[in-house]
Amino acid sequence: MKTYKRVRVLFSDHLGLARGKYQPIKTAAGGEAKFCISLYGLTYDKQLLPVPGSGLLDGLPDVVAKYKEENIHPSWEADTGVVIPDIYFKGEPLAHCGRNVLKKTIAQFEEIGLTPYIGIELEAYVFEKNSDDKWVPYDTPGAYVYGTGAKIDPAGLIDEVWEQAEACGIELESYNSEFDSPQFELTLKYDKALEAVDQIFLFKTMAKEIFEQNGYLLSFMPKPLSKNGGSGMHINFSFNNKKGKNEIYDKSTNDGLSKIAKKSISGLIYHHEGMSALVAPTVNSYRRLLPASLSGYWANWGYDHRGVTVRVPDERGPLSRIEFRMPDCAANPYTAVATALQAAKLGIENNYDLPDAETLDCLESQSTDRHVPDNLSLALEALNADKVLCQAVGQELVDNHTAIKEQEWQDFVSHTTDWEFDQYLKYI
Repeated sequence: MKTYKRVRVLFSDHLGLARGKYQPIKTAAGGEAKFCISLYGLTYDKQLLPVPGSGLLDGLPDVVAKYKEENIHPSWEADTGVVIPDIYFKGEPLAHCGRNVLKKTIAQFEEIGLTPYIGIELEAYVFEKNSDDKWVPYDTPGAYVYGTGAKIDPAGLIDEVWEQAEACGIELESYNSEFDSPQFELTLKYDKALEAVDQIFLFKTMAKEIFEQNGYLLSFMPKPLSKNGGSGMHINFSFNNKKGKNEIYDKSTNDGLSKIAKKSISGLIYHHEGMSALVAPTVNSYRRLLPASLSGYWANWGYDHRGVTVRVPDERGPLSRIEFRMPDCAANPYTAVATALQAAKLGIENNYDLPDAETLDCLESQSTDRHVPDNLSLALEALNADKVLCQAVGQELVDNHTAIKEQEWQDFVSHTTDWEFDQYLKYI
């Protein structure tokens, strides 16, 4: 720690935003920082709401962020270490902190002899300022899907992010352009669940800041451009047993999938509608989650099928995994991963029926009528109706999340959009 002049204490709030403080080395040696709990009552537009867990009507007390010196590591800022703390309130882990919920979820799996491993694929668009000082899509002439090099990123922005990530110990597995320009897919190292999500949180924070320093905007918004495809946050997961064996794989079965794998899939299918408000948590999320969008709309699963919500890639053996395609990057990544794992655990614990694997194209036809709710309001209703899932994830987190998002929905429906103004003004 002596090599740093300061330490940046960073954690993800309920919205997935990076909250934190800089501390000089002398202060950081104490291993804690305090924050007003009211930040858990904030909306994107900085409304402070008296929602459960905000402390707004209880005198605005502090939460305590605690960390250990050995967890401080290099950041992308000069002379600055970065650390992700544990969040406590009145001596106990804060119940509606997504990271704490994920840690609780991991501990529950450890109790049954399973260690969750996670790999996350991020999708994002890049924007630049035009002559009118407005954000427009980054000019990437000649870009195409699975492109690499200067055609897809003429300013070399992703290369700079990659270099900084390596310097910070954040391991990327790959990046490439997506189907629509200027959209990119970035995949990080497959790792134990908490370590993997910590890396995702830091990577997103770092990448957005590097782009901003270069005059660009890296947006993980689910559907920023109406005529382009959406951006997701695909969660890949598996479980290792105490001997280090991947429990998703079973060489004795015809498809190489174990009972644990099939039960996990059944849990994701069973709780399909209820999960949506936690893993696709904005009004904009439901612009992305549409039929024939390859985004996780239908309550189905399949073998190496990108039209389904729960995809089983074709790798077997140690690389066997399940891919959950509904989430987007507007979600708190800790909450999203915890939700997916809890749904899988409910499938392991309960005798849910598993529908047959999808064989239809999911573009013109599919074998199920079940799908995500059509908007955020209906998604919140589905979440609150799924009592088993709410209890598994944690009622405190659900209550806080629901109250914040209900206000977000009300703000949306009371707002006149540009489309409405342009469509109706001259004629009505």
